[in-house]
Amino acid sequence: MLRIAVPNKGRLAGAAAQMLREAGYRQRPSDSDLVCRDEPNQVEFFYLRPHDIATYVGSGDLQLGITGRDLLVDAGGPAVELLDLGFGGATFRFAARPETITDPAKLPGHRIATSYPGIVRGYLAEHGLDAEVIRLDGAVENAIGLGVAEVIADVVQTGATLRQAGLAPFGEPILESAAILIGGPDRPVDGGVTQLQRRLQGVLVARSYVMLAYDVHAETLDAACQLTPGIESPTISPLHREGWVAVQSMVRRAEVHRIMDELYDLGARAILVTDIHACRL
Repeated sequence: MLRIAVPNKGRLAGAAAQMLREAGYRQRPSDSDLVCRDEPNQVEFFYLRPHDIATYVGSGDLQLGITGRDLLVDAGGPAVELLDLGFGGATFRFAARPETITDPAKLPGHRIATSYPGIVRGYLAEHGLDAEVIRLDGAVENAIGLGVAEVIADVVQTGATLRQAGLAPFGEPILESAAILIGGPDRPVDGGVTQLQRRLQGVLVARSYVMLAYDVHAETLDAACQLTPGIESPTISPLHREGWVAVQSMVRRAEVHRIMDELYDLGARAILVTDIHACRL
C-alpha cells in the first residue's frame, strides 16, 4: 500500500486535501484523524506536522508527501521535488523595521529570527554573510518588538501580517515557495506512485482548462482553429447545416472570454463553455 504524508494543519492542509479528493482519493472525515486508509486505491494517508513531512519522506518511511517548497529546502534532506501542485504560492523574505535594515548586505552582526533556520543559514553561507540565526516555532513577527532579533525571515503571502507588526520586507525574495509533491531519492516507480502523479497532473489541467464548443462556417475554420488549437488538435464534426462544422477544443480558463469574443467576431455561433472535472492527457 502506498504511504503518503499530508499536512495536518496550516496554510497547505485544506487545499492539499481538496486536491486529493479531486484526484479521486478518500480523505479523513475529521480533522482530528491522523491516518486515513483508501482501500480501493491502495493508499494510506498520514496527516503530519508540515515541518516533518520532508524528513519522513527523505528517510523512506513514507513514499510520497505534500508539503511546501520552503519546508523541503529547510529540511535539507534527501527528499526531492516531483511536481508543483499549483497552490500555496508565497515568497520567503527578510523583513525589518523600515528605518533600520534595508539591504541583506547589512545583515552581519545582527540577529535573525525565523522558523526556517536551514533556509536562512544556507542563504548566509551562499552570500558569505555572518549573522546569528535564532530559531522560533512561530509568530516570528513579534521577535523584533520583543527585542529577540533585529531581522526576521519568514514566508510572506500578502504582507498584511508584516505591516501590522510595523515591518517591511527588504531585498530580493530568498525563495519562491508553493505546494509540491515530494518523493525520496530512491522512490519506487510503481505501487501507485505513477498513478497518483498522473491523477494530480490531471487535476492541474482540469483546473487550468475548459472545454470550448462552437459552430463555425467551414470558410473560417482555419482562423477559428488558430484561436483554439487545443492540447493536440481540435475535434471537428460536420453539421447538418451545409458548410458549417462543430468544433470542440480545450482552452485555458484564463483566456476563454477573450477567445469567445474573437470567435464570435469570426462568425462562430453557439459558443459554449464546459468545466473539466477530470482528465488524462
